[in-house]
Amino acid sequence: MKAWQIIGNDGYGALSLAQIDSPTPAAGQVKVAVRASSINYRDYATIQDPVARGLALPMIPNSDCAGDIVEVGAGVDKSLIGKRVASTFFQQWTDGDCSPEAMNSALGGALGGVLAEEVLLDANGFVEIPSGLSYVEAATLPCAALTAWNAMVETGRAGAGDTVLLLGTGGVSVFALQFARLLGARAIVTSSSDSKLERMRSMGAWETINYKETPEWDTAVLDLTDGAGVDVTVEVGGGGTLQRSVNATRVAGTVGLIGVLTGGQIDPTPIMRKSLRLQGIYVGSRRMFSDMNRAISMHQLKPVIDHEVPFESAPEAYRAMEQAGHLGKIVITV
Repeated sequence: MKAWQIIGNDGYGALSLAQIDSPTPAAGQVKVAVRASSINYRDYATIQDPVARGLALPMIPNSDCAGDIVEVGAGVDKSLIGKRVASTFFQQWTDGDCSPEAMNSALGGALGGVLAEEVLLDANGFVEIPSGLSYVEAATLPCAALTAWNAMVETGRAGAGDTVLLLGTGGVSVFALQFARLLGARAIVTSSSDSKLERMRSMGAWETINYKETPEWDTAVLDLTDGAGVDVTVEVGGGGTLQRSVNATRVAGTVGLIGVLTGGQIDPTPIMRKSLRLQGIYVGSRRMFSDMNRAISMHQLKPVIDHEVPFESAPEAYRAMEQAGHLGKIVITV
């Protein structure tokens, strides 16, 4: 079978399409014929600097895929063969709190990734694809969608009438907007691109703020909420934006810390004074994934796909992510 491998530290230029042996599932595993794999910023960052992350090369990248179960190992129900499934980001986080064991089971990081024609997954390391979704759409769910769901629902407990703040228009923020609409919450979205903000308004954003035109965007958020602040902030920037996110969030509100895209430091005093809940969000468990999929099916939610890239041209997907012109997910079709 064919698989893309990271073979060096030269970014997507160090991706090589290799011919490797087809894997055989061991006890407690399934083999999946991959139909699509979406990319996340984490996948791009891994390809850019695998050596600093301590990864053994060559290594197959990517955490997110969707496909069909074509073979099962000993102890796995054979009736699963033929099921349409999506990978779970963590192969060993079924439910409950995250753990060191779970963190050491991340695909495309601690474990090899899924950018291949066939992959092995743990028998508890996949979920069935929601009804009505294609493989391309389902491949966007394991990381970005579940991260947004965890931040909004599991951690943030956002509900009807709440106000949420979404930073940027990346994959997590786009899903968070869709979930806000599903929950009956109103969303404020920030971006440096007026065209992307217009797209987010067309998708149901309540208000938008161009942070280049309005550098003190946290003050603008407070103005929009009559000085109270938002109930939940989906924080994808990191140290460079966290201070403003804290300021923009109401007393006893929640900030879900997801990204580390910007450098900077944080003064913890306002977090204490406002009794904020600042929670690190690292994707989510299989149980959360199943809950999210039920909501997706019930509300017939469709992931936003920016564009598709054929398997043979996979490096172009990472080039597109680097250029940052996309809105929604970039998906590699296999």
